[in-house]
Amino acid sequence: MLNNSDYKNKKVLVLGLAKSGVSAAKLLHRLGALVTVNDKQKFDDNKDAQALLDEGVTVITGSHPVELLDEGFSLMVKNPGIPYSNPMVVRAQQLGIPVITEPELAYSVSDSTWVGVTGSNGKTTTTTLIGLMLNERETAGHAYDAGNIGIPVTGVVQKAGAQDTVVCELSSFMLVGIQKLHPHIAVLTNIYEAHLDWHGSRENYVKAKMRITMNQTKDDFFIMNWDLPEMHELAKQSPATVVPFSRKGATGARATLTAGWLCFDGEQLMKADEMQIPGDHNIENALAAIAAAKLSGTPNAAIVDVLHRFTGVKHRIQYVETVAGRKVYNDSKATNVEASTVALNAFKQPIVLLAGGLDRHLPMDDLLPLIKQHVRAMVTFGETAPLMEALAKQAGIPFTRTDNVKTAVPIAFAASQPGDVILLSPAAASWDQYPNFEVRGDEFIDAVTQYAEKKG
Repeated sequence: MLNNSDYKNKKVLVLGLAKSGVSAAKLLHRLGALVTVNDKQKFDDNKDAQALLDEGVTVITGSHPVELLDEGFSLMVKNPGIPYSNPMVVRAQQLGIPVITEPELAYSVSDSTWVGVTGSNGKTTTTTLIGLMLNERETAGHAYDAGNIGIPVTGVVQKAGAQDTVVCELSSFMLVGIQKLHPHIAVLTNIYEAHLDWHGSRENYVKAKMRITMNQTKDDFFIMNWDLPEMHELAKQSPATVVPFSRKGATGARATLTAGWLCFDGEQLMKADEMQIPGDHNIENALAAIAAAKLSGTPNAAIVDVLHRFTGVKHRIQYVETVAGRKVYNDSKATNVEASTVALNAFKQPIVLLAGGLDRHLPMDDLLPLIKQHVRAMVTFGETAPLMEALAKQAGIPFTRTDNVKTAVPIAFAASQPGDVILLSPAAASWDQYPNFEVRGDEFIDAVTQYAEKKG
């Protein structure tokens, strides 16, 4: 980490805690900043705020008092999920206070090489694969996964040095709040409809994603999915050297699926069907990771070894176990229709689908042909249960509504047959019933384990 004195004695407001806010506050405190954290959760129930207070950080909880911003702050570090329409953020901007997100703070004190990964889907898998591939090299330095993958990057940069690489998953929420963040390699896995309720429009969402490349130069690399026509136009906005990947044989791609082989610059690395993770989407994730690894100087053998043994990221089409002849998969991170589309396409066996969650008032119609093709029965829950049931009716398959993912598990087993896949892929966010998709997925895994134990 750089010995950065820019924050010493500066008044900084950290808005919103959770993992990233706590980590940002601790880093700023270490750098000598005069830190105030403001979180809406009440102090008595707020263990994070209590711990920070014990470390000497000023803590204000229970509400977001706009008048707090009149106390001469030099900077606001905002939790990525807080929208820019929030009164505290609006007031900060009116006062000319810079508003950044945690990755920008981390980058400002980092002397490591950065690889940034964004996209609507596939970010976590691609980030994980890149980190594993870079660490498989027999060279100096270590690759640290961080960011939206669930690891605060402000914590990582305190141990990552100049010989190391930070592989940072960057959500669109995070990217809106960057100013100077400059990855040497940037990856854009894909762009679909997502988070439009937060960004206000698809145009704003795409602009947020493209911020990952805005500080790059021609000496940097921007890895893009060349199977999506939109990418060809977006590439023109990047100052970096564009490195396309393609599963479908797009002209000009460097990382490709060719005659069943994963290739880079025409060189065969391994057969795609030798990977442990299922689905065309994971071929795309692998191609993006291969491109990043090769551009980082990783040898083919290291890349192949990782792809041979990698079995998937938790909560993302994660194999749980086989119970009574049914293979069970946890895809709780499928918080939108596009992600569930990917999951349904990943299997050839009949599927019993567990789906439902927060209603963002977005259409679900794209799921219908896949439900007709792949799904034997459906178990629904949450705010979008009626929408999922409407699709089941149109597909002519049975469905059962239940309270949550825990109660859905025995229903799913009863509706399935040996050889089927039982798949939690909600096609909706978790916030109507759960704090996050991780809690939802963990409850599902626990319920499957308990069911298996009862069945002996």
